Amino acid sequence: MKKYLVMCVGFCVAIAFTSCKSSESAYKKAYEKAKAQETNGEDFEGNEEIAVVAPVVERPATEDVVDNVDNVPVRMETVSMVNGNGLRNFSVVVGSFAVQANAEGLQSTLKNQGYDAQIAFNPSNEMYRVIAATFDIKTDAVRSRNELRSQFPDAWLLSNQ
Repeated sequence: MKKYLVMCVGFCVAIAFTSCKSSESAYKKAYEKAKAQETNGEDFEGNEEIAVVAPVVERPATEDVVDNVDNVPVRMETVSMVNGNGLRNFSVVVGSFAVQANAEGLQSTLKNQGYDAQIAFNPSNEMYRVIAATFDIKTDAVRSRNELRSQFPDAWLLSNQ
């Protein structure tokens, strides 16, 4: 009895594995059909594919593009000069300190790098602002701030009230 049962199970397994087997020729036909469609420029449904190409916009290398200049935030603070030549409409602040000696240290570092650094004091929050550059026009201040952000990531714009 066990012998017949084992033989029946083995026979059923053999039939199951051989009857559902895909033939190599079916895979080869599908591959050749896909290659033919690819060379003819068609997609898999037989529709013709259309190549989409984005237009190239050329700009001269010397063109200076400034995006969203009017959206750049500017802090309005009342400050008084501690050390420097005076402030214009827009200033680039690269450091804020509660201790004046720390502000003077950053100022001397900036002066050694060629900046006309200044120190201003905000009495409302008792902070010394180290200003790397000051400008009359906002776009110039934004450009300078963006350049300084490589060295001072938290640089921001100040407008003296």
